[in-house]
Amino acid sequence: MSDYDFDLVIIGAGPGGYEAAFDAAASGMKTAVIEKDKVGGTCLNRGCIPTKAIMHSSDIYRGASAGAAFGVDVEGLSADMDRIIARKNQVVATLQDGILARFKKEKITLLQGTGVVKDGHTVAFSPNGDGEEPRDVTADKIMVATGSHPFVPPIPGADLPGVMTSDDLLDISGPVPEEMVIIGGGVIGIEFATVFYDLGTKITIIEALDGLLPTMDKELGRSLKMNLKKKSVDVHTGASVTSFSKDGNKIAVAYKEKEKEFVVPADVVLVSTGRRSSTAGVFTDEFLEKHPDFMNRGQIKVNDQYQTQEPSIYAIGDAIGGIMLAHTATAEGRNAVAAMNGKKGEIRMDPVPSVIYTSPEIAQVGLTQDEAKEQGIKIKTRKFPMSANGKTVIEDLDRGYIKLISREEDEVLIGAQLMCGRASDIVAELAVAIGNGLTVQDIANVIHPHPSFVEAVMDTARL
Repeated sequence: MSDYDFDLVIIGAGPGGYEAAFDAAASGMKTAVIEKDKVGGTCLNRGCIPTKAIMHSSDIYRGASAGAAFGVDVEGLSADMDRIIARKNQVVATLQDGILARFKKEKITLLQGTGVVKDGHTVAFSPNGDGEEPRDVTADKIMVATGSHPFVPPIPGADLPGVMTSDDLLDISGPVPEEMVIIGGGVIGIEFATVFYDLGTKITIIEALDGLLPTMDKELGRSLKMNLKKKSVDVHTGASVTSFSKDGNKIAVAYKEKEKEFVVPADVVLVSTGRRSSTAGVFTDEFLEKHPDFMNRGQIKVNDQYQTQEPSIYAIGDAIGGIMLAHTATAEGRNAVAAMNGKKGEIRMDPVPSVIYTSPEIAQVGLTQDEAKEQGIKIKTRKFPMSANGKTVIEDLDRGYIKLISREEDEVLIGAQLMCGRASDIVAELAVAIGNGLTVQDIANVIHPHPSFVEAVMDTARL
């Protein structure tokens, strides 16, 4: 086996790709990962980790700003955007170093450059930088884990300075913006609204659909909207942006709502209108001509073992669509490696928890009420207000609740929605419960610590 001949070549070093590489190496496969940028993919470099690092800074600022209400006086408080971004970069670099160290330990070959699939066993690898010739990398199996990128709709003026995607906003410099308009009321838009509101920015959210968080439970979206309005965040749903234009030092954002036209000023505009699979250029034209049914609308088609039309090629994560979350891609990558080795993937792909890092946090797992009804499942719901939870009152969090959805016939838990402190952690308990067919009584009969946010799960189950 030559230096460029492997058991497995993975294109993309995001969570799906690098975790799959770790599993492959552990199973004895000689593994290479091709990455054109830095290891970690969108999650580590332009998504989950940097946004939460910035959010931690904004959380601290918000807490300090509210200090007087808790008997803590803070004088001379200010937020330094450049230092916040610098700390974010430090966090990202630390985690990148950890991945690289693991690659070295597991003897995984990292090839820095681009990879283009030529056939079922060959990837044309072009190293980064000048002077090196492309070379063929061969492998028994190939995995595509190329992730996704922000989608920017064709709105006039979208190329103006100050109109940004989430990628751009993560490297913003200078003073904290005074006014920001966010186009899109989904996960990304809401999280950045939380960050910059906490830093003192005036926020306007414009969402084309009728509610916020359109992919989640409707009640979560309604409750979030009420919380945001309570904070004086200007929220417009059922509204569409028509153009961006310069107005002195500001950007004028024109939008239409209920057949009326409006204009709102901004220092920065965030366009967060979804993401698209990054599959363009991953396969040669000749390959796609031979496999006309290989993709659908830019997403790679796979079977239940993540195998494509070409049996030796697998694809995972955002490249295949579905639930575009880092932890989903990780699970898919591990299950795909198991399939390559003739084993059944051990990680359950249902249920998948989703989290939004607002204040309080939002999370859901399993079915919503509407989804259960659409499937003809008779359900029982239990809802506990977090205003009755001691830890919530101590930390003075906004309105919130925990809702559990069970089958009426046997009380087996099939869904849960949370808006509360530490929802990102608590939802894992409910995912385990749903995944293992536990009933609400099983949850109610287990002692939970007091005072805590998580005891509200037990309280809800006892209703």
